[in-house]
Amino acid sequence: MDRGRPCGDDRGVSKRIEKLRVAIETMHHCTARHAASEIVIELFQGQVAWDGVVEVFDIQGHPKAGRCYAWSYEEGGETQYVTVLEIPPVDSAETAVKVAIAATAKSQNAGKRNLTGS
Repeated sequence: MDRGRPCGDDRGVSKRIEKLRVAIETMHHCTARHAASEIVIELFQGQVAWDGVVEVFDIQGHPKAGRCYAWSYEEGGETQYVTVLEIPPVDSAETAVKVAIAATAKSQNAGKRNLTGS
């Protein structure tokens, strides 16, 4: 009986999840086990600010977190990995995306201030 899982080759998904697991383990010095995939659509002022799949990992060996949210994207022809630990205020895939967007915006604004001398 079909349980809603798409038919076809899912090796690409498995490779992506494995690369995210390795990224988490490397960045946060812990072990990670994939727990779930969650679709997140983040709106800002009525427009889609982010739309994608967030992979959820249970982690062991980290002093502050038991879960991590991760996704990847392409930039300049290279894969970039985003990992967000479940440490307050992060408590879901949705808040992980919001925190990552805010951190990116803050970083970009800091760079603009530095370039203008402000």
